[in-house]
Amino acid sequence: MKIIYRCFLTINSIILLTAVYLIKEGVHIPVKYLSFPHVSYSIYVFVPIVISGFCIWLSRFLGDDIISGGVLDVECANDASLPSYLGYFFVALSINDWDTLIWVGILMLIFTFFSRTSYFNPLFFLFGYKFYYVTVKGKIKFSIISRGDIFKTEGLVFERLKRINNYTFIDRERY
Repeated sequence: MKIIYRCFLTINSIILLTAVYLIKEGVHIPVKYLSFPHVSYSIYVFVPIVISGFCIWLSRFLGDDIISGGVLDVECANDASLPSYLGYFFVALSINDWDTLIWVGILMLIFTFFSRTSYFNPLFFLFGYKFYYVTVKGKIKFSIISRGDIFKTEGLVFERLKRINNYTFIDRERY
């Protein structure tokens, strides 16, 4: 299940690249009642949002994990990851043909899938999730996707974590 989830999360983390490219190229969905460009563009943005929600829902089937005690530091990763994600938009805007889009997309999928923590997706913000780096004893740093607002490390416990990979977790706790 973990591999399937990581595949979904990887695709989801770069899917807006395709949406931006389709909007930039003015591609319209060829359906009789969808001839207005803004309807097509709305669908291109709506589909990644739905896939993001599906990824969050699907996370319930991942393996359980807990981080309790020993949290040394917590830092917000939203601001650190957003510039990288915005790079996808600039790449999408500079691509001029489908072949390039496909090959760049494949390379980004591979790099994201095999990276330690590159599952950042700003669409998760719409569902109330935030991204954190958590450092525990032994100076090991993890990425945690969580709905919680984390302001202190004292007594910090993550009891309902789902393991995405060895360095990335999603917190299923409802705050």
